[in-house]
Amino acid sequence: MTHELPFVSIVMPVRNESNFIAKSLQRVLEQNYPCDRFEVIVADGCSTDATPSIIESFKPRHPNLKLIINPGKIAPTGLNAAIAEARGEVIVRIDGHCEIAPDYVLCCVTHLRNAQVDGVGGPLETVGSTSTAQAIAAAMSSSFGVGGAAFRTVKNKTILTDTVAFPAYTRAIIERAGLFDEELVRNQDDEYNYRLRKLGAKILLAADVKARYYSRGTLWKLSRQYFQYGYWKVRVLQKHPRQMSWRQFAPPIFVASLIAASLLACLIPFGLYVLAIIFCCYLTANLLASIWTAHKNRWSYLFLLPAVYGSLHLSYGLGFLAGLIRFAHRWRRSM
Repeated sequence: MTHELPFVSIVMPVRNESNFIAKSLQRVLEQNYPCDRFEVIVADGCSTDATPSIIESFKPRHPNLKLIINPGKIAPTGLNAAIAEARGEVIVRIDGHCEIAPDYVLCCVTHLRNAQVDGVGGPLETVGSTSTAQAIAAAMSSSFGVGGAAFRTVKNKTILTDTVAFPAYTRAIIERAGLFDEELVRNQDDEYNYRLRKLGAKILLAADVKARYYSRGTLWKLSRQYFQYGYWKVRVLQKHPRQMSWRQFAPPIFVASLIAASLLACLIPFGLYVLAIIFCCYLTANLLASIWTAHKNRWSYLFLLPAVYGSLHLSYGLGFLAGLIRFAHRWRRSM
């Protein structure tokens, strides 16, 4: 019976999502979960576009929708503000840049009840609305592009994992772990899920929990996104050194090697050979990965993929190195 289902709070931190928020919010509000058993709380980070008015246009038809202001403007402050307003036994985090399946909430609740886990999410289907965005989406779904992130690369498997996108948590585990770290502009999900696992929580990647994520549409926007990922990953490293995996050090090591070899080349001729070897090794790996990704998706992506992979790796690596410099004084504080 519907009254036996737990009450669910869906929290959505958004800012300047006018191109996507209508689709995203419509999918959230059209869940096959009883409408009297869930609420939707959107925390708008002082958007400068039409995002708030689009959200407001849904409210007359959906009394379970609530819009609040997030003066902090970033995702963790929006999440914390929404959680403070939430009444649910289950909290589901959704972004304004994605679309969830009609049974997303129901599947999450079922797993939380039956699988003895504390958090659950599903594999992401990353898509793009332009040819460039589609190539970006293909790269973001590959191990060469994003490493071993299971929610991006694992399909049709239900497994315990380190982190998931757009998770559902029990209120009990949120109360034990506390709120999101409001310092972290990016990577707050990875940091939060690591804290959960330190408490003994189990996080499930469930094959039947479906969501679609819209990738950035240009290489410039992608580079900005991944620069920030690398930059703020340094603070996660300082707070939780064991959260890091080897794959997350690969881009900064690659970029640092390029910089070091370039400086060496300015001093001695041998440096040019070192730089050429590093560049050729990466270019070979990039081209092989691009061919494989194009083969699995569309051959028309082949001419864009090397630039996409290069943008992913260089921007993340540069961001990480910039973070090391910017937060150099924080190491002692983090111990």
